Amino acid sequence: MRYYIKIILLSFLSFHFFSCSNENVEVSENISMLYKEMLDVSYGSDGKQTYDIYLPKDRNSSTKVMILVHGGSWTSGDKSDMNALKDLYRQNLPNLAIVNINYRLSDQDNPFYPMQINDITAVINHLKTNKEGYVISETYGFLGVSAGAHLSLLWSYAFDVQNNVRMVGGIVGPTNFTDPAYLNNTNPELEALLGAYASGTPIEFLEEISPLYNVKSSSPPTILFYGGQDPLIPTTQGTDLRDKLDALGVFNEFTLYPNAGHGWIGVELLDTWGKIKVFTENQL
Repeated sequence: MRYYIKIILLSFLSFHFFSCSNENVEVSENISMLYKEMLDVSYGSDGKQTYDIYLPKDRNSSTKVMILVHGGSWTSGDKSDMNALKDLYRQNLPNLAIVNINYRLSDQDNPFYPMQINDITAVINHLKTNKEGYVISETYGFLGVSAGAHLSLLWSYAFDVQNNVRMVGGIVGPTNFTDPAYLNNTNPELEALLGAYASGTPIEFLEEISPLYNVKSSSPPTILFYGGQDPLIPTTQGTDLRDKLDALGVFNEFTLYPNAGHGWIGVELLDTWGKIKVFTENQL
């Protein structure tokens, strides 16, 4: 699965790279006119509980924050996988603060839920605690890929109790673990993706961890992308969520690339970024 994700992210690299400093700095109002970045900021006691933050020049207390969430089947991946998207945001939407997060990875003894959702909550709390030093607002957007899209959607729909999220984007993200395409599948790749949640798990729990069952009329505007030939994410994962968003009156944009898999390049990739850019400009 991670191979397919990297098709998306490595292709983004052709657009632009920014030079970055590895120096961790302390930010205050006195230097808020300067661009600053801090890498591997700790938000918890685990080594994986870190994020990189990129603070734009001329920021102020109204500066909005885009949070990037990597994929990797909930068991692998790293925030560095999202660096290309981070660079695109910095190039094209330079007034946003960008937060690129790591989270604890799931294994046999540590299921992804609620651990990874708790990590996103910890990131948000850490940003709020440090907002004056960073000189940012409490207005957030999320963009995730694959498992990161699932986490972004689920947190934004079910755990944003203060309604701070103004938009959420998902690229090839699972949204419904009760989908018959999952429950009745015989695809070994899907079995590896779903792990313990493929069968024998109470439907109530599968609904609890599914964005489809947590979205409501007050949920943030949502943008979704799927590939029609994706071996891991059935098209119904996108179309069913789109239909429910429509029924609830939640503004959304949905794109299906019929011939794409779990990632894409070329014209489709250009289309994806163009739509994400405009959606972010209009909603965040």
